[in-house]
Amino acid sequence: MIKKPEGKTQATISARRKFLTGATAATTGAAMVGFPMIAKGQTGPINMRWQSTWPAKDIFHEYALDFAKKVNDMTGGDLKIEVLPAGAVVPAFGLLDAVSKGTLDGGHGVMVYHYGKQNALALWGSGPAFGMDANMLLSWHKYGGGKELLSKLYSSIGANVVSYPYGPMPTQPLGWFKKPITKAADFKGLKFRTVGISIDVFTAMGAAVNALPGGEIVPAMDRGLLDAAEFNNASSDRTLGFPDVSKVCMLQSYHQNAEQFEILFNKTKYDSLPAKMRAIIDHAVEAGSADMSWKAVDRYSKDYIELQTKQNVKFYKTPTSVLQSQLDGYDTAVAKKEAENPMFKEIITSQRAFAERAVKWDLETNVDRRMAFNHYFAKKPAAAKKG
Repeated sequence: MIKKPEGKTQATISARRKFLTGATAATTGAAMVGFPMIAKGQTGPINMRWQSTWPAKDIFHEYALDFAKKVNDMTGGDLKIEVLPAGAVVPAFGLLDAVSKGTLDGGHGVMVYHYGKQNALALWGSGPAFGMDANMLLSWHKYGGGKELLSKLYSSIGANVVSYPYGPMPTQPLGWFKKPITKAADFKGLKFRTVGISIDVFTAMGAAVNALPGGEIVPAMDRGLLDAAEFNNASSDRTLGFPDVSKVCMLQSYHQNAEQFEILFNKTKYDSLPAKMRAIIDHAVEAGSADMSWKAVDRYSKDYIELQTKQNVKFYKTPTSVLQSQLDGYDTAVAKKEAENPMFKEIITSQRAFAERAVKWDLETNVDRRMAFNHYFAKKPAAAKKG
């Protein structure tokens, strides 16, 4: 028989129990505020297996690893992204399908590689972008309606993905050739590698175009399957071996003067992440975008010099007539695709409106850097000797 405590009524005992229950709940609540929430059923770090569309030796794969490290570090190891090189799980051009189906949790590439799925995806970087550079195109994406259009575009093809364009690229070279290009007619009959809307542009200029991923280009040139090709930048081109098959590189082009990279997540996997983790990814993308562009300036400029001094590469500026032919060819290709694809037209209209004011502001605001460069670094003519 259990004795009741002396001097305490049943009402007093009930009140005391009620107080203790409330105190326990309050303590538990405080503990939950003080420590991060663990997703139900989660017993350790969330692991993601990614693949890039780049060979392991390419600086582009390094950019993918850089981004993964930022996320891994910022989450304190609660999210761990492992990035494999191109071909480890699927071919480079198979990345979108693999991520959408969940074969991969995510990946690093460029949207132009999905051109065969929906040609409007190439508008994030393939073409002259109405005079915008890659950073301005990213501005349009974030603040000018591009983000919403991209989400709508992926939904239209049933892609179960979340996409983050990031990492503005410098203007890409016209490409590597057996001899300098002097006029648009030089492309007639040329077996040439390019991707995206550039396929239509160079085809219209008379080239026989073959779209290949980065790691396959130089072997194809070496075997004579290609006469010429473009890829991206001094560092990538040097590492991939372009100087071994060509000593002529033409600089400046409109075929991809505003491209950026793409970070891709499987949407189901992404949506299952805690909100805090998704916020970290948002900020890691922006940090990675800035860091990539800074690293590119340093590395590309060094390799540009070494291509000339150590590998005897000759660089030439693309003639103005060829650049104008690209613009004319792009306009023709766009007119055709607008008529066939309503979403293509919707995106082009949005980009054009943004570029009209943004590029005008940029051209009228920023001073010409060439004058300052020449002032400090151009060789001064030798003074005439007095007789």
